[in-house]
Amino acid sequence: MSNHEGALVVAGSGADDRAAPTTASGTARLSALDRWLPLWIGLAMATGLALGGAVPPLGALLASLEIGGISMPIAIGLLVMMYPVLAKVRYDRVAAVAGDRRLLVSSLVLNWLLGPALMFALAWLLLPDLPEYRTGLILVGLARCIAMVVIWNDLACGDREAAAVLVAVNSIFQVLAFAVLGWFYLSALPTWLGLEAQALDVSMGEIAVNVLVFLGIPLLAGFLSRRLGERARGRDWYEGRYLPAVGPWALYGLLATIVLLFALQGERVLAAPLDVARIALPLLAYFALMWGIGLTWGKALGLGYARSSTLAFTAAGNNFELAIAVAIGTFGATSGQALAGVVGPLIEVPVLVGLVWVSLLAARRWFRVDPASGRPLCRAGSER
Repeated sequence: MSNHEGALVVAGSGADDRAAPTTASGTARLSALDRWLPLWIGLAMATGLALGGAVPPLGALLASLEIGGISMPIAIGLLVMMYPVLAKVRYDRVAAVAGDRRLLVSSLVLNWLLGPALMFALAWLLLPDLPEYRTGLILVGLARCIAMVVIWNDLACGDREAAAVLVAVNSIFQVLAFAVLGWFYLSALPTWLGLEAQALDVSMGEIAVNVLVFLGIPLLAGFLSRRLGERARGRDWYEGRYLPAVGPWALYGLLATIVLLFALQGERVLAAPLDVARIALPLLAYFALMWGIGLTWGKALGLGYARSSTLAFTAAGNNFELAIAVAIGTFGATSGQALAGVVGPLIEVPVLVGLVWVSLLAARRWFRVDPASGRPLCRAGSER
């Protein structure tokens, strides 16, 4: 196993991953879940698709377990996934991150100017003859990530405190700007360009509920865990005993969520593979471009690997739950817009897992640092 591979598996389970060793003896003690994470994710995707295709009522059952347009099984999976990562955040460092104007402004520009514009352009360029799918993709581009990005960032040894701040800031903008940008990209801009326009009916209240469930609850739980745990038993106990105990649940939650997502839409995906392929193409381009631009932007600003990686993943990820909920509420559960929203996470999961590996490689080859510790590499060390 290479050193950057060691960084990936250590990120899944350590209490303070940036200081964790990546020696052969350290990796030898890693669990099978950590060591073979990409394989488990692939199996989870395949299992979900198989269940959704072989047991059609399962998708309907999962879809029926909704409250206010939010799927409860998926919500539980996401909360289990996010809690351990947010419990690791050192909230006493957040103020310093919030003062980094270059990072905050860069994130807002990437998420609210570049991201929606890029998805709009890709959707019209690659799906000019499929208006329903095109609209669904534009909705995905407007819904900025507030959930899975925290685990992609953690696996890539990004800056946890920066991720917490950026996700929180972008969530506030999401509540305020989603409906306005939806009107602009689906109605105003197409009309100005002489293209087909669409109407969008979504309230700030619906978006706020989505943000509260998928970010507010695990963020509050993570903050209270660290605050109360350190007060009662001290930081050494909290980071040396408690975090290693709850850490693996982030990956359990991720795998469970992936199974549920693929099972929920497995029948529809398997019934229209060519449509899924058409939808996947602009998504692949979008995720790769946004991540690459974010990482390059961060390096150009001198943010260092950890914050550049965080900037890249927060720019590339999307809030698929919000996009799907809006598509279903506006256009119907069986609409092409809803299918496009569903395909979003099905493509995002494997692509961003791959980009985690690319990010760890870029840390060593481009940023010249060890991603786990953040320490600079000497030439001899980087060639091992």
